[in-house]
Amino acid sequence: MGYRVSRSHGPGPGGDCVKANDYIELEQKYGAHNYHPLPVVISKAKGVWVWDVEGKKYIDMLSSYSAINQGHLNDRIVRAAIDQMKRVTLTSRAFSNDRMGPFLKKLCEVSGMEMALPMNTGAEAVETSIKLARRYAHQKRNIPEGAGEIIVCENNFHGRTTTIISFSSDPDSRKGFGPFGPGFVTVPYNDLPAFERAIGKNTIGILVEPIQGEAGINIPSPGYLKGLRKTCTEKGILLILDEIQTGFCRTGKMFAFQHEGVKPDILCVGKALGGGLYPVSAALSSREIMSVFTPGSHGSTFGGNPLAAAIGEESLKVLLDEKLADRAVEMGGYFVERLKGIKSDKIKEIRAMGLLIGVEFVLKKGETVRPICERLMEKGVLAKDTHEKTIRFAPPLVITRDEVDWAIERIKEVFESV
Repeated sequence: MGYRVSRSHGPGPGGDCVKANDYIELEQKYGAHNYHPLPVVISKAKGVWVWDVEGKKYIDMLSSYSAINQGHLNDRIVRAAIDQMKRVTLTSRAFSNDRMGPFLKKLCEVSGMEMALPMNTGAEAVETSIKLARRYAHQKRNIPEGAGEIIVCENNFHGRTTTIISFSSDPDSRKGFGPFGPGFVTVPYNDLPAFERAIGKNTIGILVEPIQGEAGINIPSPGYLKGLRKTCTEKGILLILDEIQTGFCRTGKMFAFQHEGVKPDILCVGKALGGGLYPVSAALSSREIMSVFTPGSHGSTFGGNPLAAAIGEESLKVLLDEKLADRAVEMGGYFVERLKGIKSDKIKEIRAMGLLIGVEFVLKKGETVRPICERLMEKGVLAKDTHEKTIRFAPPLVITRDEVDWAIERIKEVFESV
């Protein structure tokens, strides 16, 4: 599918009118080609809607991989950011600031954890959790340094740092980036017996997503998380949950682990914690486990900065005040109900929890759902393919029934024509 040539959008960097193709060509020329975006150039956003440079309106069904649960440019979060930018934005951790303490208190309250270590990106939260788990195992459980192993799951996605891709099962994430770090054992997802068999004398714990988002919205069997918790408790190892994508009301609870009434030893959070304005992440744990971090053992210049803290605290308040977990349940159920009314023998399965929805298609060998996403884009619906055969729908949680209907009308037209 070729790029559309758009109308002029006003003066560009050089003072001339710039078209959509021009923006795409600039990005292709000066930016590394590590993404393959849909050919749309977004210039404005509000709520669940975005507009391209020619003024065409689209409904956002990705939410920047669930980083915009509160909606684009939420008024309260924007106001909190502006107010803080007028005061102080960065102090580094060489000094304390008046925003981080209240923010971390609120974050611990909503998660049920005792302490938090703030970082910036989701991958940093995962890296922090790995370091925390290792140091705790070495100091408190006498596992020899360099010998500890963390169990992970097939088809995981925890980020793209060199440590994290060492245990990725995605060839595109790994090819050409070795040598890879040791210390990880991989088991099938949603397989408690396999996890139990993999536990050895040097096992530190398991790092797992409550729902595998990037793998195609893989939802485990009921009782899986509860089983992991039981085994980890019995064996004295750590349950580390990555809720970077599933957290902050996306699945109908503040965190997905709350659906099974369990609690992790270490929790990774990010994405929607920044309210779509700013990268904010954290690793959370108990006071005992977090005590192994001492001055100089870990840090971040920007982690916990006053601007991030102000945005993060207000982002949490919006989630609570606007009851967005309840909204995810209501609108997610309605969205799935409407999807099930679409008649297409190409739809293999619909998987969903809250407003995290995956539609898997039956395709021929070598085919992907990207052309379907491109056709949705032409109709004004921005959705993302994942693992070639699945389209993810994860709109901002502020979406209304009328907006779901607007999207479904166009999704139905595309899906029934596949």
